Amino acid sequence: MELGLTFPLQRFLHQKPPPCGSEADRRFCWDLHVIELRGRDCLLAVHCHSRYAFVRFDVPGLLWADLPGLFRAGLTDSLTAAGFGPAQIEAYLQAAGEARLTRTHGRREVAFLNRAWEDVLALDTCLDAAGAAQPMLDWAVNARPSRCVGFVGSAPAAQRIRASLNLG
Repeated sequence: MELGLTFPLQRFLHQKPPPCGSEADRRFCWDLHVIELRGRDCLLAVHCHSRYAFVRFDVPGLLWADLPGLFRAGLTDSLTAAGFGPAQIEAYLQAAGEARLTRTHGRREVAFLNRAWEDVLALDTCLDAAGAAQPMLDWAVNARPSRCVGFVGSAPAAQRIRASLNLG
């Protein structure tokens, strides 16, 4: 699985640019971005194929050091809240393979990430400042019709993620 880091996230982490990705199947690619919500640093992850997005709120400094672990915890929490079972989530993670940090996956993918970020900002009334996982915010963002790289037309990412990840 490839985790593409935006330039702002690379700067935030004080990292040199990672290598370009080589994964041809966008179902195994996510782009990651650092955003600020209510004055707190948060992780925004967007699936390159379906534009499914999730937010990890108020990420403490030490957790940024293990970005693959932070991503995996966020993905697991978000997919669980969206109704996926542990076996379905684990099957996707196994199929995707070990997480590798790369550059973002293309201009169109980053444009869709930016649209997801706009949706997060518009729906921040769904934010629960008491926890890192944001099931209501994730649901609200993914319920909005949107466009993405992997599908023609506009539809909610919540519908497309099932087909994208072959999770039922």
